[in-house]
Amino acid sequence: MEVMALDPTTRQRLLVLARTALEAYLARKAPPPVPSDLVVNGFGAFVTLRVNGDLRGCLGALDCAGSLPHEIVRLAAAVATDDVRFAPLAPGELPSATLDLSVLTPPEVVVDHSTIEVGRHGLIAEQGRNRGLLLPQVATEHGWDRDTFLTHTCLKAGLPATAWQRGASIMRFEAEVFGE
Repeated sequence: MEVMALDPTTRQRLLVLARTALEAYLARKAPPPVPSDLVVNGFGAFVTLRVNGDLRGCLGALDCAGSLPHEIVRLAAAVATDDVRFAPLAPGELPSATLDLSVLTPPEVVVDHSTIEVGRHGLIAEQGRNRGLLLPQVATEHGWDRDTFLTHTCLKAGLPATAWQRGASIMRFEAEVFGE
């Protein structure tokens, strides 16, 4: 598994597209069209919204290969109002808002938990109908070690904290993260 390296121009185009989608949504206008020459390979994408540096939303989609720029447009609009953990973004907050984009590699099943690298890998925990995902930067931002990261990923999935030790499927992925 290796993170794809997006060139600076593609990164900037994706950020402009996301910002334009966010602004259009808040103004109740149509979303911007995705340029036909903007092709990005990646398994999934997440859009993180911050206002004055504070987290105000984070939404993502998996398995969006081939339509990743379209998913970024959809997610950039949705993150303003659809992350139920936060109050909707008001149009007046737009000047203080910044966006980060995470482009994900396909996940791979973790057989040996010691192969998980904090800061490099994001995690998905699954058991039954429950699934939770944490991006690679979450563990770093909170200063978590590997076991704590695994625990919080299980909790995010609505599973017991120790589910990673008791049969939950754990997958890891990498992400190229960039922002405004």
